[in-house]
Formats: sequence, C-alpha cells, structure tokens
Amino acid sequence: MIARDDFTSRFGGVFEHSPFIAERAHDAGLVVEPLTASGVHAALVDKFRAASHEERLGVLRAHPDLAGKLAIAGELTEDSAKEQAGAGLDRLSPEEHARFTALNTAYTTKFGFPFIIAVKGLTKDDILAAFETRIDNGRETEFATACAQVEKIARLRLESLFPEKN
Repeated sequence: MIARDDFTSRFGGVFEHSPFIAERAHDAGLVVEPLTASGVHAALVDKFRAASHEERLGVLRAHPDLAGKLAIAGELTEDSAKEQAGAGLDRLSPEEHARFTALNTAYTTKFGFPFIIAVKGLTKDDILAAFETRIDNGRETEFATACAQVEKIARLRLESLFPEKN
C-alpha cells in the first residue's frame, strides 16, 4: 500500500488546500492499489462527504474567487491557474473583470464562501450565466451545489494525473 505521506503529497491538493481529506481516506483504508482516478476520487469524496459541515465550508472557503485578487497577483495554485486560464478568465476585458468582481463580492457576502464551478469546458460567458443564476439560490441549495462542484473539480484534477481513462 502507498505510504500515507506519499499519498497525501500526491493527492492532498486535489481538494483545494485540504490535505486532511487525503489523510483521512488513507487512514480509513479506502486507498486501493492499483491507484486509479476513479478509485482515488471515490475515497476522497467519501471523506469529504463525511466531514463536518464546518470542515466542508472550510474546503469551499479555500477556493479562490474566479478572476479575483489571487489570480491578478499570480497567487493561485497551479491547478486553479490552469483551470481559470482554460476558461479564458485570465483574458477578461476591464468590463468583464468588473462584472466578475461585483458578482464575487455579492456571492461571497450572501453565502459566506466563493462561487465555485468546475470551469473545464466552459467559456467565460457560460460561467457568468451560471454565476448570475446561482446567486439567486438559497444558502442550503448553493452549499450543496458548491460541494458537488468541488467533487467535480477533484475528479477532473485526478483524471489529469492518471493516464488511463476511468
């Protein structure tokens, strides 16, 4: 079996800045070799869903704003930077950036965590449309939606780490 430190080093960042999820998956014996994207995802998701509401909220809050201050300062994680760039969020016009900033502020004020969406395969217009729709959700609905998006982001990140298709 892969050592805990090796597993955490390799997969601890799949859930943004939340290595405790990988640690718990390993400690629970959920890690099955040979490692696959689907197998690791199932183990990590199991522990994410088993985490307390406050811990899951912490995972949501660990995510950066889309096209936000961290992106401008070049301080996103490598995964987040690639994901946002892939959706064109690193090439916004001043007007688009102002719209994202306003939506980020309104969303975080309303929900207490940043807007989270798996951006792979989406355009900036797709993301803005989802932003403008989801900001009208209730808190519990949006918490569940954000958690589902975090799980999708984790799956996409894992798929990029494994050459085989799951």
